[in-house]
Amino acid sequence: MAKYRKLGRTSDQRKALLRNQVTNLLYHGKIVTTETRAKEVRKIADGLIAMAVKEKDNFETVKVMAKVPRKDADGKRVKEVVDGKKVTVYDEVEKEIKKDAPSRLHARRQMLKVFYPVKEVPAAAAGKKKNTKNVDMVEKMFTEIAPKYVDRNGGYTRIVKIGPRKGDAAMEVVLELV
Repeated sequence: MAKYRKLGRTSDQRKALLRNQVTNLLYHGKIVTTETRAKEVRKIADGLIAMAVKEKDNFETVKVMAKVPRKDADGKRVKEVVDGKKVTVYDEVEKEIKKDAPSRLHARRQMLKVFYPVKEVPAAAAGKKKNTKNVDMVEKMFTEIAPKYVDRNGGYTRIVKIGPRKGDAAMEVVLELV
């Protein structure tokens, strides 16, 4: 028996399809797809969630000194002339950052291999580049999704059949996070 379904696609198309569906499932919380695709997506998504749950609190908070450019009232960088050249003025600021443990860093990189970049567009500015922001899916996994499933041992997704598709009678299902 095969270890995975080929879904009637070449390997690069299949990987792209599964990455896209896993990203959308974890971003939106549910997707509608065919039953065989859902079973493949479920394997990948459950593995990623399990990884996030395991490494959720595996970091330490560290204080570091950082150089930050000084800004004026308009939000533009302040420049001063040094030796006839305009140079940006920097301030030393103490920041707290999360330093991942090696196992969490590995988990983060494994997730990044699967997720596609996600842009969030506000409803008011639909269709415009302005006001869009990039969503850090890995951070969302560690901060939003993993805490929901801490006390659960697997089975993070649910497949609900919704009936055959009109065009080709393929069984459609809703794949959702529990």
